[in-house]
Amino acid sequence: MTDPDVNKMTAPTNQIDPSEVDLLPPVKTFPVERVLRVAIPIIMLGLLVLLWAWYVDAYDVPHYILPSPMRVATAMVTDWPILSAALVITLEITLTALGIALVGGLGLAILMSQSRWIELALYPYAVILQVTPIVAIAPLILIYAPTTYSALLICAWLVAFFPILSNTTQGLKSTDHNLLNLFELYGASRWQTLYYLKLPNALPYFLAGLRIAGGLALIAAVVAEFAAGSAGAQSGLAFRLLESQFRLNIPRLFAALILLSATGVVIFSITSLVSHLFLRKWHESALKREN
Repeated sequence: MTDPDVNKMTAPTNQIDPSEVDLLPPVKTFPVERVLRVAIPIIMLGLLVLLWAWYVDAYDVPHYILPSPMRVATAMVTDWPILSAALVITLEITLTALGIALVGGLGLAILMSQSRWIELALYPYAVILQVTPIVAIAPLILIYAPTTYSALLICAWLVAFFPILSNTTQGLKSTDHNLLNLFELYGASRWQTLYYLKLPNALPYFLAGLRIAGGLALIAAVVAEFAAGSAGAQSGLAFRLLESQFRLNIPRLFAALILLSATGVVIFSITSLVSHLFLRKWHESALKREN
């Protein structure tokens, strides 16, 4: 017979108590999925550029038809003072129009959610402005606007305004009626219901409209400048596109297109990041699930 106390004394001391397993720090794994999410698009872009360079070299395509990637990169560097100044103008119009659209769209959506009569009076005209092509009304805006810059700003605002208005209005209307009844039961005022219930419920809809409006504001700024035909030192990238086309400076044209595309990607990435930061802790669209 062995003494139980002796067994306890001679038992190994490096064993882990099962009750303490949950207290151990989790093992960090290499984020393969996150790396692949970034690496795959970059690799695909590199393959497309290589295919582009091979096609131009193999078929001896003239540079005024399709320039090589090296010519486009050279034009980006040599013409950077011109292109960067135009990019600043386009960005200024886009971001200003987007900011005004955010304030106006959110404010009008709140007003329409509070009054059915205001919605019936204003919403049809917002729809009319949205479905009317901006190219069709840009000449009228150019006539009545005091300056060309303000005309471009109005055109960009008109296009970016409706997605925010429509999405936010839909979000405010989608509030659970059971929660509305609960707020009413506890005697909440209209503005308390709006602040504590309707606005949080409409936040995902508003952020979705923001992502759409960011890209549309850039598109509208370019289209409005095409319609305005503005020129000079205060011209944006749209004028530089037309100028390069008329002068057959196709490398600069491609460089301006790349800048426009990169600007759109950056705007979409920033608005997506803002949406993620607001929704990551509570909304189903941003929560990570194991399955």
